[in-house]
Amino acid sequence: MRCLVLGGARSGKSGHGEQLISDWAARQQVRYIATAPDRPGDDEWARRVQAHRSRRPAHWITERTDDLVEALDREPNTPTIIDDLGMWLASVIDRLDAWAEPQRARASIDGLVDAVARYPAPLVLVTPEVGMGIVPGTLSGRAFRDEIGVLNARIAEECEKVVLVVAGIPLPLK
Repeated sequence: MRCLVLGGARSGKSGHGEQLISDWAARQQVRYIATAPDRPGDDEWARRVQAHRSRRPAHWITERTDDLVEALDREPNTPTIIDDLGMWLASVIDRLDAWAEPQRARASIDGLVDAVARYPAPLVLVTPEVGMGIVPGTLSGRAFRDEIGVLNARIAEECEKVVLVVAGIPLPLK
């Protein structure tokens, strides 16, 4: 079973994703793949990360990486949650220095979609839904909004379940 959980900032998408993988794993070990970068000296960011960590059961294994294809291929039989795809995509675009040409990230998107499609264990992918607001005023903002939309649509095709979380309420889409 694969599920894509979409939502806006502070919508409850991460908590919902964590509950789903916990239910599916039924007390098995769960791998939590965190894609958020370290931000030394940013105390507010550290508090956000700690709030996420404090919700996870002690027996879950947390792995920090932005090489999601390698991580999925390395442990294909472990129930896994990835939180979140937006941080991963921003990292890919940064690494490629592709903010002016974000379509250069499409090969990375293709690789991730393929890895998700072949992943045999329960998998929950948390991602931001950013296409419902205003059109960003910067090229990089518009590029990210467009590419996360492409990524989300492609991943949704590979998932048996898709949920949009709005104001803490999960709305099944698929």
